Amino acid sequence: MDYRHPFDLSGKIALVTGASRGIGESIARMLAAHGAFVLVSSRKLEACEAVVRKIEAAGGKAQAIACHIGEMDQIQTLFQTIRETYGRLDILVNNAAANPYFGSILDTDLGAFQKTVDVNIRGYFFASAEAGKIMRVQGSGAIVNVASVNGKIPGPMQGIYSITKAAILSMTQAFARECAPFGIRVNALLPGATDTKFAAALIQNEALLNAQLLPHIPMQRVAQPDEMAAAVLYLVSPAASYTTGALLPVDGGYLIG
Repeated sequence: MDYRHPFDLSGKIALVTGASRGIGESIARMLAAHGAFVLVSSRKLEACEAVVRKIEAAGGKAQAIACHIGEMDQIQTLFQTIRETYGRLDILVNNAAANPYFGSILDTDLGAFQKTVDVNIRGYFFASAEAGKIMRVQGSGAIVNVASVNGKIPGPMQGIYSITKAAILSMTQAFARECAPFGIRVNALLPGATDTKFAAALIQNEALLNAQLLPHIPMQRVAQPDEMAAAVLYLVSPAASYTTGALLPVDGGYLIG
């Protein structure tokens, strides 16, 4: 390892899903700032292109690629494009997520259940499998699954979302165990409450925030997306060369609070 540049990603090809805003956008911009060529992906191409422009304005390199991670045919098309265009993939960050329902677990309807499972479990699984096949050939790679502290402690009124995030933790370690012989590292990030549009139902509800959330966070604040991106940078970088199967909470102490 180069002690002077332990986070250097020069020459690496990175794919970040759900990268059009929030944590995903911050991850894409962080990886590009450290030398990676970033494939910025989400459902809407125009939103991805806006992130690419920000990356390029800062001196980085990126390309926008639309993909709905909840659609199997789009996942297959995405990875076929990567094979044909770049011939390799060094980093995958599974960040795209769905949380369409906020309410009693008893009232979860089939549509909300299926959408959440299709994106958060099936999407992560097959994106990881497709990336892993490319990485196996080249003998190296790093995958990071963006999970949630809800995977450890279910969030109130977020039953199916929490269940899928718990599945991602097990998925991460299953992939880590089986892919290590191929030089592929697989880890998970467990964000706590983060100031994003995705978490607006919690963060912007002051009564809920002050009464139910902040009292359980020792650092007494919510996170910014860049604080999640910095953790992902570690997990995909040479600095984490002996780290696989890790479930890394970045939560202001929530899980110990």
